[in-house]
Amino acid sequence: MTYAIVLIIGLLLGLSLAGVYLYLQKKKEEELKISAQREAEEILTTAKEKANIIILSAEERAKEIVFQAEKLAHQKIQQAEEQIKVELSKHKEELDKEYERKIRDLSQREERIQQKEELLTKRELEFSKREENFERKLHEIEALKNTLELEKREIEQLSMKIKEELERIAGLTEREARELILKKVEDEMLEEKARVIMKVENEIKEEAKRKAQEIIAYATAKAAIPFVTEQSVSVVQLPNEEMKGRIIGREGRNIRTFENLTGVDLLIDDTPEVVVLSCHDPLRREIAKIALERLIADGRIHPTRIEEIVKQVEEEMEQHLLEVGERACFELGVYGVHPEIIKLLGKLKYRTSYSQNVLQHSMETAIICSALAGELGLDPKKAKRIALLHDIGKAASYEQEGPHALIGADLARKYGEDEEIVNAIASHHEDIPITTLYGILLQVSDALSGARPGARRELLEAYIKRIKELENVAYSFPGVEKAYAIQAGREIRVIVDSKTISDERAYLLAKEIAGKIERELTYPGIIKITVLRETRAIEYAR
Repeated sequence: MTYAIVLIIGLLLGLSLAGVYLYLQKKKEEELKISAQREAEEILTTAKEKANIIILSAEERAKEIVFQAEKLAHQKIQQAEEQIKVELSKHKEELDKEYERKIRDLSQREERIQQKEELLTKRELEFSKREENFERKLHEIEALKNTLELEKREIEQLSMKIKEELERIAGLTEREARELILKKVEDEMLEEKARVIMKVENEIKEEAKRKAQEIIAYATAKAAIPFVTEQSVSVVQLPNEEMKGRIIGREGRNIRTFENLTGVDLLIDDTPEVVVLSCHDPLRREIAKIALERLIADGRIHPTRIEEIVKQVEEEMEQHLLEVGERACFELGVYGVHPEIIKLLGKLKYRTSYSQNVLQHSMETAIICSALAGELGLDPKKAKRIALLHDIGKAASYEQEGPHALIGADLARKYGEDEEIVNAIASHHEDIPITTLYGILLQVSDALSGARPGARRELLEAYIKRIKELENVAYSFPGVEKAYAIQAGREIRVIVDSKTISDERAYLLAKEIAGKIERELTYPGIIKITVLRETRAIEYAR
């Protein structure tokens, strides 16, 4: 047992010594070895005293352990030295690389600094040269100024001499000469003024024309809405000629009942298998047409049945008008409109103005107005809403008296539209003053939609009257020989006397005619004024 303990103690001490040797440095190696031997001898001596029987074996075993420990410690120390040498070598290489990199950076910085110094030196030289040039130019300007002063004084003296000489020769006083010269200068300046105005206005017109073309093209590109030419009659096809007698009824009671209930004239003539409905109210005419077609399809035509069918169609028409108005609002993206206004919009489908369908005109105006508002930075949705509702007064103009613009404004106010929309609707025909930009945009959009070629028709008498008024305006100016209104009154060409009207005066005459037309006449769209001046020299060779 004691041997085993001694053996274990010896092993532990040997391992401890080996571990200590691993962390010792090279210079303390011999001291550690001697210390380890001394401690081992002390342990062995103590072990001999405690175990006399096994002292020799323990001593041999301890020596063997010490030898193994020394050997192992020596190996570990060699490995540590080699590892330290490798790490030192690596660290030295890194330090050398870092040193070289810093040397390169320093050299590059020195080069950059040198370049900047050269650049600064160069700029200093340039600045000094510029300063010299500036001073030299200042001297030159000063000298030129002095020379100009001298010349000015000489000119003044010469002018005084010339003036005195002119007064002596012409026999005119200074005041008379001044007035004569001023009149001549005024005539020359009038021509020069006309040239300058012509040049500036041409430039402005070109720019305005280009911008207007962009805006109108953008707006009208979205306004490709088909229009329908409305008439005051509707034709209903009959399956046979016998149906005419059934429609008339005994002693005409069926036709009388139908006309009284619908408010439409039913015309039956010799045209085969056709009857005509006549009424200026297109909504009533549409109700009558649908009711008559249903009566013909049903075959039972008598006063009671006529009354039932007409009442049924009127109820369906109310719903149809609401659907038409809702569809128009949905297509344009206008929401939150009162149901009564939606119904009025539906009625506009059956109303025309100069043969232009009013609902289609309102939708077209809304698209144009929205596009113009977007170009000008205004609210396109509000502009679209205003333009869509601007003619709702026409849907109620049969029941109320007064201008449709004011009627529409009252209806819009009644059903909760804001005052900005109400004012734009009321003022779009200048029944009241315009207070917002939306009112101006509405006027422009309304005119663009109505002036579109083919959108509206005009009575012959009104057309001839408008043409005559245009020509009479041109004839009211002196020097006008002939005036012709062409292109349906959208252009007037004026021929002037070349002896009394100069080129510059012709330009001013065109502006004066345009101004008088704007003040005195009412017309759709714009009117172009073209003034023609021609000089003819005729001779005959005999």
